[in-house]
Amino acid sequence: MTNPTGLTKPPQAPLPTTRPTTSLATEPHAQDPTQRSANLDAIRGFALLGIFFMNIYFMGNNFYGYAPHQPQIASDVIVEVLSNFLVEGRFISLFSLLFGVGLYIQCQRIELDERRSIAQVKSRLRWLIVFGLAHGLLIFSGDILLTYGLCGLLALCYIDYQPEQLFRKATLFIVIAFAVIALVSITIESDGYYRGSELFLEQLTIWTGSYSDQLQAQAVMMAYMALVIPLTLLWYNGALMLIGIALYKRGHFVNGFSTSQLLLMLILSCLLALIDTLLGFSSSAVLQELANLFMMLGAIPMALIYIHVLIKLCQNRHHYLTWLQQVGKLSLSLYILQSIVGIMLFRHWMPDWQLSFNRWHYMLVAVIYTLVQIGFACVYFNYFKQGPLEYLLRRLSQKTKLQGKSTT
Repeated sequence: MTNPTGLTKPPQAPLPTTRPTTSLATEPHAQDPTQRSANLDAIRGFALLGIFFMNIYFMGNNFYGYAPHQPQIASDVIVEVLSNFLVEGRFISLFSLLFGVGLYIQCQRIELDERRSIAQVKSRLRWLIVFGLAHGLLIFSGDILLTYGLCGLLALCYIDYQPEQLFRKATLFIVIAFAVIALVSITIESDGYYRGSELFLEQLTIWTGSYSDQLQAQAVMMAYMALVIPLTLLWYNGALMLIGIALYKRGHFVNGFSTSQLLLMLILSCLLALIDTLLGFSSSAVLQELANLFMMLGAIPMALIYIHVLIKLCQNRHHYLTWLQQVGKLSLSLYILQSIVGIMLFRHWMPDWQLSFNRWHYMLVAVIYTLVQIGFACVYFNYFKQGPLEYLLRRLSQKTKLQGKSTT
């Protein structure tokens, strides 16, 4: 199973030139956008920590990821099944939902502050695309920043839609993405990638070789994803952003969900994860690829369950789940640091781990590094108020805005 992240810039519908027409007065459930949301910071921190559990398999081999045993061993099966129910796709979905919410809050702030402009939001997204390109080409081509930057530009076109309209548009986007993925999946053939295979050893040589060799491989990976993303993840992640905006407008990021809604989400998530698992363990390469569709669908209700639990635990109070909120405030910086640490570990410092590690070893490393990230964030905010890359992104977007004003 490959790691489909990376894309090219798709055609966009024209963005509105006027300020958002939605007034805060029409949204009684929404939180004051001028105040930082403790709930959102905690959820963002949880998503950031979870992403490393997904990406860690690809830190060594960026294209194929984990090399399974042939036949599979029991511990790998157990970890993979648990991952299918709790991890795979769940944290990327969380981030996509939150990204949409963040875009909408930025647009609300524009409505409240005449000094702000939609151009600043678009500038921030464009700089995020630049960060993603640099990250994908130079460090880790399993990048999500490029995807989010482009999907954010797409989501901005629908920022003023009512929740029902957003849900309908999101459904259409998901159907488009899944139709393309299904068509591509039926052409897939088994590639014979498993522990000790010729392909595995060939890939190991590339990804533990010189940095120049790795750069070439990452450039190829990014080019491959540039062909795939405009047809798939652009629409899927864009749909999740629209869903996030709709849920925020309905107050779910403040109040959570009802018991009946949670029960339905749990049933859907478990059912889809079960289908994903059964197809994933099939001997058919086509069915294994089709399992991705059920993984992506099942990720959405489980992500919403995570959101509900964190909202109830945090209660939008800055002194609750403070450690998660601090990680959330450093999400961009810690995301890039995750890539650097993972790449150094599995490609340069400990390349032999790819020969000996089973899935539970990777999970153990992820747990240890999770504790490191939490500790780092706690210490960091004793001395600083904002993360380094968060600060840089804000300054660059503000600078672009000022330059734009000076030339008009």
